[in-house]
Amino acid sequence: MPSTPDSVNIPFDNSYSALAPEFHQHLNPTPVSHPELIIVNDELAAQLGIEASELRSEAGISLLAGNSVHPDSTPIAMAYAGHQFGNWVPQLGDGRALLLGEVIDTQGVRRDIQLKGAGRTPYSRGGDGRNWIGPVLREYVVSEAMAALGVPTTRALAAVTTGDHVMREQGALPGAILTRVARSHIRVGTFQYFAARQNQTAIEQLIQHVIARHYPEAAQAENPTLALLDAVIEAQASLVSHWQSIGFIHGVMNTDNSSISGDTIDYGPCAFMDTYSADKVFSSIDRGARYAYQNQPRITQWNLVNFAQCLLSLLHEDQEEAVKLAQASINRFDEYFVAYYLQRMRAKLGLTTEQDDDLALISSLLTLMENNALDFTVTFRQLTHRSASDPFAPGGKLYDWHLRWQQRIDLQAEIIQDAQDTAQDTDEDQLNGKKPAIDPALLTAAHEAAIKLMEQSNPAIIPRNHQVEAVIAAALDNNDFAPFHTLLEAVTQPFDSAHENGIFAAPPAPEETVTQTFCGT
Repeated sequence: MPSTPDSVNIPFDNSYSALAPEFHQHLNPTPVSHPELIIVNDELAAQLGIEASELRSEAGISLLAGNSVHPDSTPIAMAYAGHQFGNWVPQLGDGRALLLGEVIDTQGVRRDIQLKGAGRTPYSRGGDGRNWIGPVLREYVVSEAMAALGVPTTRALAAVTTGDHVMREQGALPGAILTRVARSHIRVGTFQYFAARQNQTAIEQLIQHVIARHYPEAAQAENPTLALLDAVIEAQASLVSHWQSIGFIHGVMNTDNSSISGDTIDYGPCAFMDTYSADKVFSSIDRGARYAYQNQPRITQWNLVNFAQCLLSLLHEDQEEAVKLAQASINRFDEYFVAYYLQRMRAKLGLTTEQDDDLALISSLLTLMENNALDFTVTFRQLTHRSASDPFAPGGKLYDWHLRWQQRIDLQAEIIQDAQDTAQDTDEDQLNGKKPAIDPALLTAAHEAAIKLMEQSNPAIIPRNHQVEAVIAAALDNNDFAPFHTLLEAVTQPFDSAHENGIFAAPPAPEETVTQTFCGT
């Protein structure tokens, strides 16, 4: 396979491909017949130290399509195993993706660059190793929207069509390749792969690699392996709390889709909720609702239990003591999750202070939203920017709850004033037990600060399922990518109030509602 000309300058600095041979398979992408560029992510390219104009060149498109290989790239398919819907599969691996290599970005962070849909690999298990255009556009839009929402995630650097068709249940569909960027593609399933083979040397090497790459502070701990376990548990708890706070449903939370770095990875049948429902499921293959919205925290902990089991022999030489250490660490998941969840949900309500009944206030709002079939994103945005016709208005379905919320904001002002007064109290004031009335100016400031926080925490728009399906249909039926570009531009500015009454803010009409999403394989 030819190398790309020197005009495409990608500062590869590879480390994972240097690990032992059992970690991966070296192979080149399978060329395609007639690649054409859909998009290059200029902002992300700049972060990676890559000239976007070079990726748009003929040589760049050739590289993005897998028709050529950069001279400093070492393409590999990574080995891993995993539990898929709770069922153990001892060998999975990159069946349609190739890691081209790594770069150190402008912030000093090591990032993977991977082609998704690059052809068959030794791990394809009978699959064609390809992507059709629908999953590529979906992952591009949703992953970039997640990044704009502040959620740790893989990113999309580019997308190309291949000029070839792939066969799926719907028939022959146009092929496409996504260039994906991640802090790494190491998964719980990567550790499971070697644990299942009792390859302690590989696990030790993997632990050292992950600590150096993602959690360098763990190297200084008395027990670095335990520190790694704790760090991954906290990262995953933070991640899933973020999902819950924006109504995101991953859809396929298998252990092979659980990232060690704490990033959202492998966007398949993912979706954002429209109408709030705690048991909402979109994935067409999740027939038992294992990965429903309300189950995501518990499944995350279940995945982490499997991660901990891979580390037992390195946590402590005494097996019983190792289990105790692992269990104590796993038990901290709930503490981490609740803390991060409350932090994010308080922000959605404009709360900068903490009260014991805040969780009850949040839960009661969600219950009312579910009972009244209210849209998740719209409802929180309506609380942020009130109108006379929203459900929080007098006579509305959420009016009584709004009175409770109003009292909580007023209490917040009192808490802030009390803190200020305590700092300024004289001995005489304390002896007299004086408590001044709430300052009206402070009350106004507290409300304004709450609204500002809510504006930064409650998106005006999300990549709604019917909108994503519409851009896929336009590309599929008419080779029209303009709707894709328009939607992408909007969802990467999710907090912009200009979107509030725009076409992308509205929930779907009944006939537009998407009830199932699909993997694409």
